[in-house]
Amino acid sequence: MPSLRGILLLDKPTGPTSHDMVYALRRGTHEKRVGHAGTLDPLATGLLVMCLGPATRLSEYLAGKDKRYTATVRLGQATDTYDALGEVVSESAALPEQAAVEAALARFRGEQQQVPPVYSAIKRNGHKAYDLARRGEEVVMEARSVHMYTIEMVAWQPPLVVLDVHCSAGTYIRSLAHDLGQALGCGAHLAGLRRTASGTLRVEEAVTLATLEAAFAAGDWAQYVRKPDAALPDWPAVTLTADGAARVARGQAVPLDGADTPGKFGRAYNPAGEFFAVLRADPGAGVWRPDKVFADN
Repeated sequence: MPSLRGILLLDKPTGPTSHDMVYALRRGTHEKRVGHAGTLDPLATGLLVMCLGPATRLSEYLAGKDKRYTATVRLGQATDTYDALGEVVSESAALPEQAAVEAALARFRGEQQQVPPVYSAIKRNGHKAYDLARRGEEVVMEARSVHMYTIEMVAWQPPLVVLDVHCSAGTYIRSLAHDLGQALGCGAHLAGLRRTASGTLRVEEAVTLATLEAAFAAGDWAQYVRKPDAALPDWPAVTLTADGAARVARGQAVPLDGADTPGKFGRAYNPAGEFFAVLRADPGAGVWRPDKVFADN
């Protein structure tokens, strides 16, 4: 039985939900503990970071990584869901010039207060917002802080405009498309979306669902599973002595090397070179504190 303690990079096709991909991996690997690190809408394709076995406990850290997308925005048509799956709520035959779109994009770069779509999985009073909206209930979504590091136009084929977007986790590209249409006065919605990166991971490294399903049938799918720490190369590696590893396993702090960057997480390794815990830096106390320890180490 291959080790299931790791991550798998999947290139999600359009159509299925992220949960559908979880079920597909559970069936194919016979592993009950499967999760993903950041939802993709059914319309979207691209990188979905899947976590298997104990590595599902890393999902919260991986989901918080910056994301990169190729987004296709349809100008002149707004929908209630902010994407191509929704009902058209307004249309405009007057489309802006390319220069006007470029100028409008500049307003969305940097720190932003973004209102998520009503048709989203964000919960309100214990219910998903899209369930409330579909029942005709009024749903008020609060703005949240997001950061658009870069937004670049990579293709102009009116009414379609293709954007390369590098943003913080939690950013809704559907909201970006809608808000761009509002800023231009013509309305817009997201016509297509592909996630190309999550943190340091790239979609070019991912396996397609068709290839993975063939690997399930052949019994050689384990070749696509990576060690869990492969998703965290930007965190400092903290190699501990046997005593230090034992202290972390007991939930105790270990000294923080002054060369380490304060305020970041770290990857803890035992003397055998095995990744076994996530550490959180506490610069004030001068220590690393265990944030998550894998019980099987």
